Amino acid sequence: MPITVGTAGHVDHGKTWLVRALTGKDTDRLPEERRRGMSIDLGYAPLQLPGGRRASLIDVPGHERFVRAMVAGATGIDLFLLVVDAAEGARPQTHEHLAILRLLGIDRGVVAVTKADAVGGEQLAAVVAAAAELVPQADVVAVSARTGSALDELRSALARAAAAVEERTSEGATRLFVDRAFSLRGIGTVATGTLWSGTIGAGDVLAAEPGGGRVRVRSVEVHDQRVGRADAGQRVAVSLPHVSPAELPRGTALVEPGAYDVTHRLELELTELRPVTAQVTAHHGSAATAARVRRRDGSVQLKLAAPLVAAAGDRVLLRAETTVGAGVVLERKVRAERPVAPPPPRPAPPDDGRVRLPGGAVLEREELERARAAVVAECEQTGTITLGRARDLLGTSRRTAQAILERLDGDKVTLRVGDARRLRRRAE
Repeated sequence: MPITVGTAGHVDHGKTWLVRALTGKDTDRLPEERRRGMSIDLGYAPLQLPGGRRASLIDVPGHERFVRAMVAGATGIDLFLLVVDAAEGARPQTHEHLAILRLLGIDRGVVAVTKADAVGGEQLAAVVAAAAELVPQADVVAVSARTGSALDELRSALARAAAAVEERTSEGATRLFVDRAFSLRGIGTVATGTLWSGTIGAGDVLAAEPGGGRVRVRSVEVHDQRVGRADAGQRVAVSLPHVSPAELPRGTALVEPGAYDVTHRLELELTELRPVTAQVTAHHGSAATAARVRRRDGSVQLKLAAPLVAAAGDRVLLRAETTVGAGVVLERKVRAERPVAPPPPRPAPPDDGRVRLPGGAVLEREELERARAAVVAECEQTGTITLGRARDLLGTSRRTAQAILERLDGDKVTLRVGDARRLRRRAE
């Protein structure tokens, strides 16, 4: 079963050093992070657990200024790895991160008391005891990233916690919240995130919400290894051709087209840590937006400055200057409306002999029929046809060939299978 572990804890308590000791990977990838010696964005590494199980580990910033990045990393994780400095004990961000985890429903994990080699026995015992009291449901392990002391014990504790996590189901529509998008030479745009539901594989066409633009998945990687299809709960990287990283900012949701509402208004079942003011920042998935809280007739509604892709049961974190609460999204109420007479049908546009294709391209009807015949003949001869072959066969641009193939898909002449098309069988 896929498992994702997220770090949490106060700034400078040794989260990134511990991740490096556990995984052998430095998650501080930005020059500014290396210069300052402080994480300011999300980092990722594969983590090998005892018994052969492999987890995805998300390293989040601890500084108060970067709580937004911490929340983006925390949503979608299965286990927490709460880090507490043996010399300092729990600090303000320790408590806020722990509150965030609880509000997001993440109640399983392990506490690592770091820098155990730097303090005396009495001090270490006192911090371990305080950590056990702070998080009574979690194992507490005193470790040293510098010496490697108790790292195996920590991995074993994580494996035990992972064994108790309820397995996610891959049923339901695909939903992947993007927390990073970047460009790689020879590959193009890559987007990463935790797959919340459904599956994702090469050839899938998804909607990038909000906005609704379509993207096609060229390939999928899990732990830097290409896979045919990834399942819910896995940390994935997807290659997306013909789209720039700027078009996929943090908070974008890659979803099965038409499967989720994109809304400016949510109704919540609210849990308050402290009084929730009228103006808050709402965090959901990897997105954050300003929101106005309205209380009426015993319900709590959020009016969002930017739309979110939310479903019933999702959790939305609310912050003002600090974390003030969270809400569980409720089913949308459908209000009864008076029946309205349908408008009179519009007259059909005159047939001028031209056909509009997906994306706005226009062809003469005879040209489309010739293209249809050529594609059918090629599929009958070779079994399938790729976009590149269609472009060469039809003597058109790649964009026009793509539009023609999508039209033939819609006309149920062809069926897309991965990066190719085949003729659709009658039974389909």
